[in-house]
Amino acid sequence: MPRKKPPPPRRAVIACTEAHLPAIMAIYNDAILTSTALYEYAPRTVDVMRDWFTTRQRDGIPVLGIEWEPGVLAGFATWGPFRPRAAYKYSAEHSVYVDERFRGEGVGRQLLQATIAEAKKRDLHMLIAGIDATNVASVALHSSLGFRCCGTVREAGFKFGRWLDLEFWQLLLPTPGNPVDG
Repeated sequence: MPRKKPPPPRRAVIACTEAHLPAIMAIYNDAILTSTALYEYAPRTVDVMRDWFTTRQRDGIPVLGIEWEPGVLAGFATWGPFRPRAAYKYSAEHSVYVDERFRGEGVGRQLLQATIAEAKKRDLHMLIAGIDATNVASVALHSSLGFRCCGTVREAGFKFGRWLDLEFWQLLLPTPGNPVDG
């Protein structure tokens, strides 16, 4: 009987710093140029990424990461507002990106688990991911952690010469304990 491959070692989830921005940008830009994980055409610039990071810091939104070894970012996760209206304050749209060299090593799962834990600490009630319908790995990851498909927007994007269907995967959290209007 063949031996089962041992699980990869768990590495600590860290709060990303500005020093991680070049690696974050490289991971984003690879996803933009080679996949339908992002419905964008042009790579992000240093200025765009710096503004993106500064906005998250200002708004208290975590950017979580895993370093495979010191200084080598294997992946990152974050969230942003689901919608700009006040009544959506307990909802967030999250994203998880893994450097292609580290896919299949449990990095995405660990980052998504950390994102869920952080969302609970911050009293969010819903996490939602917009996932390209052909992204089998992301769908499987989200499904395995309790997310459920709550809708598909057919032909929401056009990239690589074809129409793309966007699925929304949602996880409802038991928080906040005492939600309030306003």
